Amino acid sequence: MGKLYIVPTPIGNLEDMTLRAIRVLKEVDLILAEDTRTSGFLLKHFQIEVHMLSHHKFNEHKKVGAIVERLESGQNIALISDAGTPAISDPGFLLVRACIEHEVEVECLPGATAFVPALVNSGLPNDRFCFEGFLPQKKGRQTKFKELATETRTMIFYESPFRLVKTLEQFALFFGADRKASVSRELTKLYEETVRGTVAELAAYFTTKQPKGEIVIVVAGLES
Repeated sequence: MGKLYIVPTPIGNLEDMTLRAIRVLKEVDLILAEDTRTSGFLLKHFQIEVHMLSHHKFNEHKKVGAIVERLESGQNIALISDAGTPAISDPGFLLVRACIEHEVEVECLPGATAFVPALVNSGLPNDRFCFEGFLPQKKGRQTKFKELATETRTMIFYESPFRLVKTLEQFALFFGADRKASVSRELTKLYEETVRGTVAELAAYFTTKQPKGEIVIVVAGLES
């Protein structure tokens, strides 16, 4: 019986790749990558020559069974995403669940995840928080905002730069314009930025300065 390794990769700065992650990726029989072209640059940088197969949200349902069969036959397989820890707003959950159901061992290595530095950088309470990932784009979006309006824990969201201002304006509408928040973008990269203020102030700021890159929004919970 083989083992499935969940291997985090850097969210920007390649120096954040761990020695253990490099070793595991060099030793496994196969690497499942969200985008083989993106991951190809990473593997080349660290001189990792293991064969890759694509494993993304559009094909994961079809491929899970075949991957489990490979693991059951004795192959060791690593799963990586384009950036960060697989299964956190990325493919991975279905495969991990299938492995557990088939009694295939799963080992997740610790490593990069964008929401942790964004939460710490925000200056908002981080002893209790909830991770919401990407909000629904259409169906259920307003319902989700209404549910979260009374959430007392700090809330963390991922967002596209193209929808950031709209989302901040909706936070102002449902949570109140003076709710404190922060926006972190391009974490670990050259133009990393964290902007703090009320959701209304942040919406105004990014209306005049078009955001770019991967974005994490951290919003204060409702004060009791």
